[in-house]
Amino acid sequence: MSTSSPALTCSALSFSWPDGTQVLSGLQLAVGPGRTGLVGRNGSGKSTLVKLLAGELTPASGTVRAAGDVGYLPQDATLDTALRVDEALGIAATRAALLAVEAGDVREEYFTAIGDDWDVEERALATLDQLGLAHIGLDRTIGEVSGGECVLLRLAALLLARPAVLLLDEPTNNLDLYARRRLYAAVDAWSGVLVVVSHDRELLERVDRIAELRDGEVTWYGGPYSAYERAVAAEQEAAERTLRAAEADVQRQRRELVDSQVKSARRARYGRKAAENKAMPPIVAGARKRAAQVSAGKQRHLHTQRLTEARERLDEAVEAVRDDDDIRVDLPHTAVPPGRGVLLLRDLTLRHGTAMKGEFEVRGPERIALIGRNGAGKSTLLRTVAGELAPVAGEAVARVPLRFLPQRLDVLDDGLTVVENVARFAPEATPNRIRARLARFLFRGAKADRPAGTLSGGERFRATLAALLLAEPAPQLLMLDEPTNNLDAASVRSLVGALESYEGALIVAGHDVPFLESVGITRWVLLDGDGLRTVTADEVHEGLPPA
Repeated sequence: MSTSSPALTCSALSFSWPDGTQVLSGLQLAVGPGRTGLVGRNGSGKSTLVKLLAGELTPASGTVRAAGDVGYLPQDATLDTALRVDEALGIAATRAALLAVEAGDVREEYFTAIGDDWDVEERALATLDQLGLAHIGLDRTIGEVSGGECVLLRLAALLLARPAVLLLDEPTNNLDLYARRRLYAAVDAWSGVLVVVSHDRELLERVDRIAELRDGEVTWYGGPYSAYERAVAAEQEAAERTLRAAEADVQRQRRELVDSQVKSARRARYGRKAAENKAMPPIVAGARKRAAQVSAGKQRHLHTQRLTEARERLDEAVEAVRDDDDIRVDLPHTAVPPGRGVLLLRDLTLRHGTAMKGEFEVRGPERIALIGRNGAGKSTLLRTVAGELAPVAGEAVARVPLRFLPQRLDVLDDGLTVVENVARFAPEATPNRIRARLARFLFRGAKADRPAGTLSGGERFRATLAALLLAEPAPQLLMLDEPTNNLDAASVRSLVGALESYEGALIVAGHDVPFLESVGITRWVLLDGDGLRTVTADEVHEGLPPA
């Protein structure tokens, strides 16, 4: 990317964790005005880079420079529950000074505290309203707001501070549909420099350019995420053509080297026979032998050099082809006949208080998106169906084998290998059968013998998904709770690919609408204070009203 006035620059930036694991080495980066989406596979170092840009981490070497102050919204944004909202917004001292001046106290220290922020309270209330938080007020404590509202409050504080550079790390994680719409609007309205790490396609469609962090280097792509995908696909197609040509060239050079060696051997045999039969004078035979040896040596060197060069071109072509393999699995035993009863909820009251009067039923291979505001009880409902929580009243009856993928991915035993973890869910399966099926989840050879505790985020997700989908008996009801949180694009593609092969009933609690649509949702179900009710896809796209 070229820019005349970079707002953020990194020069020879390197960083390693205390255990010696290197994350970045000699990174060069220049971020210009506008909105930049920072993408990359899990473990590529995106969050680490953003923390370095924000000054949250100190590089081992190199420099980070910003043209102005930097605001940072971390991935796991939390606030002290004892704080008042105005304290969380960073305006408590200014408000107190304003109140003192309005009461007639004209001490200089109050005017100094106010500065030019005479309208700070009005701006704060307007910002809260912009983010859908007008109902909170400035004097409430943080302990009274939800997790999603906490994220938006952290963003409100940044918007009020008006930094020159705004850094957002996975800001839509755990935000409901309504809160996401508010955040999208804030991003659209942001006029400064913005760098956002995200897997949220809708958010990444709002950026001006994509920066991909891969193998410790940043590659720039103009336009939003869809343009990046098209560019990467075109690059991949060209790289695969080059790879095929390089493989063919290596084979050709091998054949020519062998042919040259065969011809040289034939000439040597002919020369020996001629000498044995005394068909030519010894001096002439000797001269020809020496000439043939020199010629054969030159030919062998020439063809060996060509083969070496062809192999180098092949290595370069292999490096250019991305190795983002996709999961490919067949799961025929998960099939559910159309119309068969899968799940019945009757007069169910959840632990946190939400009551669902009457009956709600899932039949056949339905694919249900469970949506609702943060705190509505979606996770509680899934955990109740899975048998992890007992209902206060009513019943949840699963009529088929089911499995549940929680947000925390805490299904695996960190001390066991991937193979051993899967074996826990399929105790009758042989080790060879488990390994063969794990290979379809990209755990081949020694990778399947790694302890779960050593896996990266994306690997842990694949291992967890494998454990659930390869379980015996095969799950005919699969429930996923916010499955795309913290997943890179490759892992999301893996999940979509696996779910394409899944033939059972599916319930997905989430707010990632593009992902939900990609897995073929057949019914959108809203959980709110009135219980469960079916809504249309159009209502979801238009943005559900706040509860």
